[in-house]
Amino acid sequence: MTSSIEAPTQINDHQVRTDAAGKPLAIRHDGRIWLVDPATDSRHWCGRDAWWDTRRTAAVGSGDLVSIEFWRVQVRLDSTSALRTATLRREPLSPQWLLDNVSDADETTEEG
Repeated sequence: MTSSIEAPTQINDHQVRTDAAGKPLAIRHDGRIWLVDPATDSRHWCGRDAWWDTRRTAAVGSGDLVSIEFWRVQVRLDSTSALRTATLRREPLSPQWLLDNVSDADETTEEG
């Protein structure tokens, strides 16, 4: 079962807690706290924004406007609940993480 978020840029009901290195530790979503399972491997990668489609402009020296950071992590509500897979995304120049989707752990696909 996949619970996709249609327009993650519109969703503000989640927060991501990270460690000092930026790795997600927990996600607050839909009034619940999902803990990243430390016994599982998290995937981290960067993609590129199609800036030519978005028509965004910025002043010279604004920084990296095209790198999108992703994390795919295994989360659970408590030690007895089933694992779920969450994919997080952070857009260029955005201070907030966006929740792309949450799915059952066995429904993940390879990316990156």
